[in-house]
Amino acid sequence: MNHIIFHIDVNSAFLSWEAVYRLTHKGGSLDLRQIPSAVGGDAALRHGIILAKSIPAKKYGILTGESIPEARKKCPGLLLVPPNYSLYEQCSAAFLDILRNYSDTLEQYSIDEAFVDMSTSCHLFGTPEQAAADIKNRIREELGFTVNIGISHNKLLAKMASDFKKPDRIHTLYQEEIPKKMWPLPVSDLFFVGQATTRKLFSMGIRTIGELATADPAWIKGTLKKQGELIQTFANGVDCSPVLTTPAPCKGYGNSTTTPFDVTDTETADRVLLALSETLGMRLRRDNVKIKTISVSIRYFDLSCLSHQKTLEQPTDLTAEICAAARKLFRELWNGRPVRHLGIHTGKVEKAAFGRQLGLFDQTDYAKLATVDRTADALRRRFGTDTVMRAAFLGQSIDHMSGGISRDRWAPDYDKTAIP
Repeated sequence: MNHIIFHIDVNSAFLSWEAVYRLTHKGGSLDLRQIPSAVGGDAALRHGIILAKSIPAKKYGILTGESIPEARKKCPGLLLVPPNYSLYEQCSAAFLDILRNYSDTLEQYSIDEAFVDMSTSCHLFGTPEQAAADIKNRIREELGFTVNIGISHNKLLAKMASDFKKPDRIHTLYQEEIPKKMWPLPVSDLFFVGQATTRKLFSMGIRTIGELATADPAWIKGTLKKQGELIQTFANGVDCSPVLTTPAPCKGYGNSTTTPFDVTDTETADRVLLALSETLGMRLRRDNVKIKTISVSIRYFDLSCLSHQKTLEQPTDLTAEICAAARKLFRELWNGRPVRHLGIHTGKVEKAAFGRQLGLFDQTDYAKLATVDRTADALRRRFGTDTVMRAAFLGQSIDHMSGGISRDRWAPDYDKTAIP
């Protein structure tokens, strides 16, 4: 009970950051946060979903993740702005820099939220509520956007508290406050309870967090197995996880892309898979790890999905080896129908070891491939992504470093965008 944990969550982060940037740097006069607005992808490039929305837009029932046409049906006057991930990274870094002034024990949970262990430093700033108010007000005054802060004795309850009424609020959720503040909430609001679990709980007659917390543990575990045991523990406010200043090692690396047109031939698919392998391999080498399993996922034009995986004979971080395995999996999986989305995912991550075990008849020069990859990585880091490009991509519409955040979403051209 001596622990003091804060969860700080930026209100409508992507939209708030865009609003502040337009007001302070682009001469804008309209605050996106005060009108029905949203950050959305480009429907022409088939990235047409809502990434963030304003509180006024939320009142129309607009949801993060829904398609732009669906959102416009609910709110025809919705103002859409393009994403700007370069800006988001800068705002996130500035946000975290302020938090580090209050504690050395900080865990970045996502680009727009963090846990801060204030147990040993809170007394320097007053009561927990006073310290939280200082943080909240400083972020608003120095950076221009607002946050919610949840205060409790563990991470779970602090996160639940920060999701209470928004924006620009501070909420506590201590153990003794659980029956009044948390138990009346719908069970879908509980951390780790998704749509499928919510449906199962509803079918069991459990609709609130309190009903889950006080249900027979044997019944919950017997019906929902280990997950049931975990979420019932959460419903009672129990969480022993520490605030981690160092991120846990990545258990798998993945990369995927929605193509701007349907892929209908293996030559184009091979090019997309090579582009995905380029960026994936670069990330593996950056983190000095190798992977042992590879899977390929396909989403067809009708949004149906399939995946297929294999285990490699040797761990690898080589672009050529990842690509060869991905192409083989694709051919085994693809049924000839038009493809709109391709992905490569990996597992069995391990620290990269020097050298590798060679097969008796394997004539591949792995050392040469590794040198080529690392040289290309170094050139791209120093001079830009397009410094080195494989000839297969010349004159093609497929980006040679595909996947993740596409370039059109990384930094929009404000010269071509009207700023109201």
